[in-house]
Amino acid sequence: MTGGVLPAFAPIWALTGLGYLLGRFRVLGEGAEAALTKYVFVVAMPAVLFTTMQDTPLTALLNPGVIAFLLGTVVVGAIGFALGKWVFRRKLSEWAVSGMASCYANAGNLGIPVLLQLFGDSAFIIVVILLQTLVLMPALLALLETDAREPGRSRWRTLLMLPVRTPVIAASLTGILFRASGLRLPHLVAQPLHLIASAGVGTALLVLGMSLTSGGPREPVGTRRAEMATVVGLKLFAQPAITLGIGLLLGLPHPVLMIVTVCAGLPTAQNIFIATSQYALDSRFVRDCVLVSTLVSMGSLSLVSWLAGEFL
Repeated sequence: MTGGVLPAFAPIWALTGLGYLLGRFRVLGEGAEAALTKYVFVVAMPAVLFTTMQDTPLTALLNPGVIAFLLGTVVVGAIGFALGKWVFRRKLSEWAVSGMASCYANAGNLGIPVLLQLFGDSAFIIVVILLQTLVLMPALLALLETDAREPGRSRWRTLLMLPVRTPVIAASLTGILFRASGLRLPHLVAQPLHLIASAGVGTALLVLGMSLTSGGPREPVGTRRAEMATVVGLKLFAQPAITLGIGLLLGLPHPVLMIVTVCAGLPTAQNIFIATSQYALDSRFVRDCVLVSTLVSMGSLSLVSWLAGEFL
């Protein structure tokens, strides 16, 4: 391994801290947080996903670690769903968010630098991005849309219209179609799209920081605090442990097993916060899950990578 994980966190905390200062002192004026959140969900993240899907060969999914990572994600997500529904007694959209926050890794802006720091190669993170973009995010948005559908509207109609009504899914599917067909956008269109995409993750982190100055309690109260601790524990400790066990059962080569385990231990992605902010939910809960899991992961990822190096 080439180095520690802590340097990878510097840009995350810098941009989140800047977002907090912008919100705290109202530098961008009233309503800036809501406007930027909408911008990220409707414009920036679709640009990120389209360019990622267009530039990534789907053969990346043939990586031998895919099955271990996918099964670990599904198992932990199912546990998070079950606990949210039957232990914490949440409604559909809320236990969907809890379950997804338990297994949706911060692959883009944290996974890439962490893997480069530890292994000198971030190729596997593309697999993680593909799986989460093609499977997890559409599943989350489908559940949120189903719970938020208008009275009298068919559930199936709501789901069928999801790609049209949801920019992140539409952009992902369009990017895949472009990749599969070999089509390329004209340079005059592709260049500004890449510029928007390059700033998309940074803007999402600014919005995350700005949300810390929103009204209401700074952290979940009562059962929400216990639920947040459960989500963070599942994401940072249960998911890498389960993924490691599955990888050992599958007989993965040790270098692949180390990479897959570290990827499984990445904190909750801010994408879940951005998606939740578009619906009538308390986004402070998932915001805190993202922030706490990111903070704790500075230690847990170091521990996971050290244990992987010592015992594999």
